[in-house]
Amino acid sequence: MTSEAVTSHVEREDRMLLKIEEFRKRRPRLIDEVITLAHGAGGKSSAALTDNVFVEAFRNPELEQLGDGALLTLPSLERLAFSTDSFVVQPVEFPGGTIGHLAVHGTVNDLAVSGAVPRWLSAAFVIEEGFEISRLRSIVADMKAAADAAGVQIVTGDTKVVARGAADGLYINTSGVGVVPAGRELGAHLVQPGDRLVLSGTLGDHGMAVMLARGDLAIEADAIVSDTAPVHEMVEALLAAARGTRWMRDATRGGLGTVCNELAQTAGIGVILDEATLPVQPEVLGACDMLGIDPIYVANEGKFVAVVPESEAEAAVAALRAHPMGHRAAVIGQVVEAPAGMVALRTPFGGSRIVDMLVGDPLPRIC
Repeated sequence: MTSEAVTSHVEREDRMLLKIEEFRKRRPRLIDEVITLAHGAGGKSSAALTDNVFVEAFRNPELEQLGDGALLTLPSLERLAFSTDSFVVQPVEFPGGTIGHLAVHGTVNDLAVSGAVPRWLSAAFVIEEGFEISRLRSIVADMKAAADAAGVQIVTGDTKVVARGAADGLYINTSGVGVVPAGRELGAHLVQPGDRLVLSGTLGDHGMAVMLARGDLAIEADAIVSDTAPVHEMVEALLAAARGTRWMRDATRGGLGTVCNELAQTAGIGVILDEATLPVQPEVLGACDMLGIDPIYVANEGKFVAVVPESEAEAAVAALRAHPMGHRAAVIGQVVEAPAGMVALRTPFGGSRIVDMLVGDPLPRIC
């Protein structure tokens, strides 16, 4: 780009920012304390809510244009990854996080385990009439903090308001776009017999934290907090140490057991997990035992499982353990040729059992 073109581009950007600032000054102020149906009607109340809660928190030039979509400039012709997820966790605040943290981390992590560097998010809110705006501000602030920590921008969004009793407080949808570096390829089709499965940390923290936060189980376990966090830095550390990494997934709904079954069925291979190497905190294991739930099926929001060549498994674990979030990383199993499409768990006593996909939903509304 010539110097004249650069100057012209900068001048256009400056003019656009001035127009945005003038437009913003004419927008209505937010004076309400709770959400009303008017905030979802598209008029002055909607504009006030958008400006004073969402734009104020997520402010950036792309978002401030307030268009129907964000116009984004790619740094190169690299491939894009695109993901979307909805969050209906109950309660919306829980030990270790809130629905705001979860909404950012969930989509960032989906992009990261796809091999992408997360860049941009959209955020759509379904808010129940009567929801306190001060509480909404707090959750939006959590989203902003989570986005900043993950190095992403929230550049577009939407708000809908529904009548009392129709949304259980607040639902959030986030979609995300990430850039896949040139030459990076991951997929179940690359997995081979003899490969090793690596888990980035302990199982079941998030699901158990949310269950206990509901307060109807009469179980006190202050040590159990959600692991909701962005995994993109650990993913990049793993990929740098184990360049032959075949496949990755974050073990959210359905937990490790379901993710491994999906891998086995998609790749047409078998998976053998080693129960003795599965990292589970004693408090989480105790809570699971009391509830009759296998931690292998409990959701995580800051952990992922990867398949790497056997020769790179040790380096992969070392790279993960060097990160503060990965100190409990471990090799937890291996890929075998048969029985294809099945997952088995090898017990410490020398026996084994089949690990099927999760049936039903023993932990509803955890994300």
